[in-house]
Amino acid sequence: MDLNLFHWTREPKACAVQNGTIHVTTLPHTDLWQRTYYHFRNDNAPVFQMETEEQYFSFAVKTSFEESHHRFDQCGIVMYLDSENWLKGSIEYENAAFQHLGSVVTNHGYSDWATAEIPADVKSMWYRLSRRADDYCIECSENGSTWKQMRVCHMLEGGGRIRFGIYACSPEDSSFTAIFSDMQLTECAWKAHDGQQPD
Repeated sequence: MDLNLFHWTREPKACAVQNGTIHVTTLPHTDLWQRTYYHFRNDNAPVFQMETEEQYFSFAVKTSFEESHHRFDQCGIVMYLDSENWLKGSIEYENAAFQHLGSVVTNHGYSDWATAEIPADVKSMWYRLSRRADDYCIECSENGSTWKQMRVCHMLEGGGRIRFGIYACSPEDSSFTAIFSDMQLTECAWKAHDGQQPD
């Protein structure tokens, strides 16, 4: 991928790009969250994205996070339109026993959070974001070839020009370096539904 097409929305503490690999060091107290349950709003995580009007595509990236060590340290895939409309998929560190593999979808200023507990020693994960008009699918993979569905969702403001890419943040008093590699932009790997037909 041409990383010259990507631009920062808020820059991280430090960033280095070399041979298609991106190293991102987080600042403490950075996060993406809107209102729901916790009621607070946090909209200061750095995101590195490109724009497109393409209605059907898939974007994949490998994340490595050996240094994540503090509660909620996270990095992953993102589609950030504005502070109240975005989605993300990532692993959030919890403690020495487990962490959360999950996704957040935020529509019109309200976030949800869907998670599954995985062992804390998992330190790399692939993610794939696929678009079919204003519907989206987030998948994960341990090896970059066998994919598991994490989330299918509709984005209320996601039907036109969008921005998508990567993010990393540390919501509490922490900092770590995340590594992103093997970024790929392909034809849509999320196939049309072959079950019940629309009404």
